[in-house]
Formats: sequence, C-alpha cells, structure tokens
Amino acid sequence: MSETNASLSPQSGHLYVVATPIGNLADLTDRARAILGKVDLIACEDTRTTGAMLNRLGLHRELTAYHEHNETEAAERLADLLVAGKSIALVSDAGTPALSDPGFRLVRACRRRSLPVVPVPGPSALTAVLSASGLPTNGFLYVGFLPPKSAARIGFLEKYRDFSYTLALFESCHRIDKAVDEIVRTLGPDRSICVAKEVTKLHEAFFVGPAAEVQARLAKASLKGEFVLLIAPADFAL
Repeated sequence: MSETNASLSPQSGHLYVVATPIGNLADLTDRARAILGKVDLIACEDTRTTGAMLNRLGLHRELTAYHEHNETEAAERLADLLVAGKSIALVSDAGTPALSDPGFRLVRACRRRSLPVVPVPGPSALTAVLSASGLPTNGFLYVGFLPPKSAARIGFLEKYRDFSYTLALFESCHRIDKAVDEIVRTLGPDRSICVAKEVTKLHEAFFVGPAAEVQARLAKASLKGEFVLLIAPADFAL
C-alpha cells in the first residue's frame, strides 16, 4: 500500500471517494472519519443529510451540493478546485458513492485530468446483503434499479431468466411488492430470492426463500425503508 493511500491526512489535489454508513453510524471507519474531518471540501448529495451526520460526529467542514441535477457542471468545477490544490471528499447520502448515486462524472473528470482518486472503502448495502443472503456470490450482476414501468420490469426479468449468476439491484419501497409479484409470475414461485430492507438500521429485515414465500411474508410486513433485491440463478435452491 502506498503512503498516500495509507495516510489519515488528505493530500493536496486528491479526490477521496468516501463510503459512509448506510444506517449504523458505528460502521464509519476510522480512516473515513479522519479524511472527512480534514479535507478542504466535502461534495455531497444533500448538504442537510451529510451535515447532520457530521454534526453527530463532531466534525465541521465546508460542504457543497453534488447531485444528479448539477452533476455535469459541478464535476468540472470540483475538478478545477482539485487542480488548484484543494482536497475534496465525495460522499453520497449513504453507502459507497457512485453506485446508483452521483459521483461517476466527477471521478471521470478527475481521471481525464490525471488527478489522483483515492477510494476510502466501507459500508455498501449491495455487498452487505450479498454476504448475508445465502444466495450464490461466486458471481453477480449489479443492475441498479429496476425500470419503474411494469412492462419494462417484466421484460428485464424475461431477458435474464436464465442468467447464470445472482442478479443484484435496488428497489423503491413503493415498488418492491410489485417487483416480487412480477418475479413470481415471470420467473416462477420457486425462484430463490432475497429481499433485504433497512440494512444495519433498527428495523433491518431479510426475507429469503422461494419467491412465493417471500411474497407472502412481504404482504404482512411494513414496506417502509430502503430495499435490496437479489435473484438467484434458476438452478439454485436454498
């Protein structure tokens, strides 16, 4: 490991891609806390969300909004600040930045300018659920969010019906029940799936098993919160 990557002090002109807790604040790494407490600027999805987290940690840094509505313009502006010698941390509202969250364009802008990009790894809902699901993890395809329209979701499921590895995706609390209903209808009631909600939070829950059984359990559960959905290959059974 290089001295730069090992350091707890941010370096001039470096972008730090910092993973933050997905629910439990105790999951923040010592390195992430050190970097967040010392960078010149923190680029975040929502300054209120990140500001509240920093306040709980007793950290006070300058924040700038970096989200899907200003990402293209802000990426170049932040890259200019890095060229000028500023150190910047990139965070999302929760978890690892740039995975179905803003961040890709800023990292790309830095790579195009040969600016150092340093990952500060930590919490990720995706890998947390994969590790605790019991579904195959020898290979998986992360596909972000399912399409919002039913016909498009069914088309996606048909396309990957015989995929050889686990499918991993995020889903809205407003559509998770519909997504599982469509899995039962499209892939069959015996397809092994995992639905995880509010991972690392007070109301964390895992629903794992044949799709029809998960469907029945979800019908009796609260669907508030954030969800990760895994779909096992057709030839796998728990």
